[in-house]
Parts: sequence; structure tokens; C-alpha cells
Amino acid sequence: MLEEGFNWLKGLRQRLDPRVEGSVRGGQMLSPEPIPSGRLRLTSFNMQAGMAMTHYSHYLTRSWRHVFPPQTATRTLEPMAALLRHSDLVAIQEVDAGSLRSGFINQLSHLAQEAGFSYAYQQVNRDLGHLGQYANGLLARWRPAQVEQHQLPGLRGRGAIMARFQMAGQDIVIVNMHLALTGRGRWHQLAYMRSLLDERVPTVLMGDLNCSHAELLESPLGDMAWQWTYGPLDTYPSWRPVRRLDHILVSRHFRIERVDVPDLRLSDHRPVCMELEFPSTTLANLHAGA
Repeated sequence: MLEEGFNWLKGLRQRLDPRVEGSVRGGQMLSPEPIPSGRLRLTSFNMQAGMAMTHYSHYLTRSWRHVFPPQTATRTLEPMAALLRHSDLVAIQEVDAGSLRSGFINQLSHLAQEAGFSYAYQQVNRDLGHLGQYANGLLARWRPAQVEQHQLPGLRGRGAIMARFQMAGQDIVIVNMHLALTGRGRWHQLAYMRSLLDERVPTVLMGDLNCSHAELLESPLGDMAWQWTYGPLDTYPSWRPVRRLDHILVSRHFRIERVDVPDLRLSDHRPVCMELEFPSTTLANLHAGA
């Protein structure tokens, strides 16, 4: 059993970029596995390398975890994996790609194995060697047609993974991004992402956008026909959410069946989960060129 698990993990690592272990296959064309149904279950989660917090003071008192791993370094990944098992596509921010602070565990590969994902793509945005490997990650149950990585404008350390899948005979685009802390930085980053997106293509944009709905509406992305969702969907801080910093933006091509924010306190953010349907009317319109 142990040997089978080792071989599975080895195979998963080989699906990451074969030239530089742990980096995404930027722009490489792949042989896609079509998504077999018209439904998608999505999760976006800033996991903060699994450093659970229950109070603002922990930013100071638990700051040592940014360098040294706690004894529970792998234990906190178990409930995360349990949540992700119910998803088809997962966008993760602040995942550690294997450094001292995670006990040299590639957290994305570990979560992929525990939650049963066949494909894992990661983008290391801050490489501090053995002290820290700060990354975005995308988990998928099917092989995409293409995966790109983009360094976002501004100070280094912010990036996006852009993947193209095939669903019901159509291309769909999935984006995972982590935006800057400053409003000016976010505006330039959103303008860059807007230049990459095509309103005619079904698109889902997920991630820690570090801003509110109001800011998104006024941003360069605001002119796109997103389905804006409302309700009790605050994600930060995880122990008493009062701000909605994490978003899943969905184009008009899908129908949103469900969206919620699970009460999971294994980071300073809570995850966002959504279930979508690709209606038959949408397929007919796309085939007709609408």
C-alpha cells in the first residue's frame, strides 16, 4: 500500500513541469480530457500554508510559523482535503510548494493525493529557497487543454494560473489569481487580466482578490457580464468574517446552482464553494455563434 502511494505521488509530480519541478507548464498545449457532464463544483481557498488563526494577535504570536513548521503541519491538511474531495476544480492561494515552514512538504501535491485529484499545477511566486515557497495552485480532475502562468504587474509575488478545459464540446477558461494589497496595484493587475479574457468564452475567475464587490464593479473587469452573487459570503477573517475578499466570478454562460462559505478555520481566510451548471440553452447559443 505504501509503495502504491509513493508511485502515485511520483506520477503526480511528473505531471508538473518536467523541466523545473514544481512550476506550472506555462502555455504548453496538452491533450485534454473533456469534462464529462454539464456540472462543475468549484472551490477557491487562500490556505495561508495551513497556518490556522483564531485571533488577530496570532499574526504576531504565531509569526514563527512562517519559518518553522508546527508539529501539526500535516494534520491541518486533513480537513482541507476532506473539503476538496467534493470539488472538481480547486483554486488555492498561499500554498507552500515545499520548504521549511511546511516541513518540506509540497502541500499542493499532498492535497491532490489525499483528495483524489489527478492533475495539479502550481506557480511559485515568491521563492525564498528553503525558508519559503509561496505559490498558487490549481487542482483538476481532468487534464486541461492548456495551462498558462502569468506574473501580474507590480511588485513580484502576485500571479495567476489560466487554464483552458473542454466541456460539452466547448472551451471554458478557469483562472486562479491572487491580487495585491493596494488598490492601485489591484487596478493594474485587473486591467492586465481583462486584456487576456474574451467575453465570448465561458469563464470562471477565482481567487483572493483582496477587494470588495464594489471595487470589482469599478475595476477594468467591471464591464464584463459577470453574475454577481450576494448574501452572507464574507471570508475574512476566518474566525469572524466581516469582509468578502475571496471571490468566484462566473460569466453569463453558466447557471449558478449554489454558493456558500464553509466555516473552516484553518487559515486566516475561509474558502468559497460554488456549484455551476452549463445549461443546454447555453450550448445551443454557443454553437449558433451567439
